[in-house]
Amino acid sequence: MDARLAAELATAAGELLVALRAESGLSGTELGDAGDQQANDLLLERLRAERPDDAVLSEESADDRRRLAADRVWIVDPLDGTREYRTEGRRDWAVHVALWFAGTGLVAGAVALPALGVTYDTGSMPVGPVVGLLDPRIDDTLRVVVSGSRPPTFSDAVADAVGGVVTPLGSAGAKAMAVVRGEADAYVHAGGQYEWDSAAPVAVAEAAGLFCSRIDGSPLRYNSDDVYLPDLVICRPELSDTILAALRRAR
Repeated sequence: MDARLAAELATAAGELLVALRAESGLSGTELGDAGDQQANDLLLERLRAERPDDAVLSEESADDRRRLAADRVWIVDPLDGTREYRTEGRRDWAVHVALWFAGTGLVAGAVALPALGVTYDTGSMPVGPVVGLLDPRIDDTLRVVVSGSRPPTFSDAVADAVGGVVTPLGSAGAKAMAVVRGEADAYVHAGGQYEWDSAAPVAVAEAAGLFCSRIDGSPLRYNSDDVYLPDLVICRPELSDTILAALRRAR
């Protein structure tokens, strides 16, 4: 089953990254580079063994253009949130593994949150651990998670529209899973992402019943000739109309 394989691969890469972080003695850029490379090697080796006829699009590998004629393409980010990973104590980094099928789109995916010891996939949704990505809510105020380093200019407008607050968080996978886990209510982004940043998070979020689109409301499409996919919205379904309307006004 593809969803199960996606979860197994994301979990295995995450376990490698946790061990590397704890035991290698590396830090800073060296730790981030080693994590990117070793997690990528693991994913590629496992996919060659488990799905030898499938194509792969990975952030850490050269783009094999044969994927454009393939029926099945795995879209992976071996370490989403390298900056957070190499920062001691940060939990908001992830591993992404997604499968795209021609004529259908995303059909399976998994996002591991290795620092929390949990993986979310399109086949099952585990109960989140007690330790979270965000501090517990003080009240019922809604949270709109955004990039801590590149928050979109419309962040405040979206938060105001839903009566919420802007909450910075690390990697794309961590932000999307914060919404899946119920720790946040929406995730909005603009200004630079690629297919591997959002494919697995979107697959998992959609499987969890969340609304996902680009900021203009159009569908998120994958395995394109140009893999630049700079913006997205992931939110609770009942907030989607309000958020998209706020985005139209802000833009």
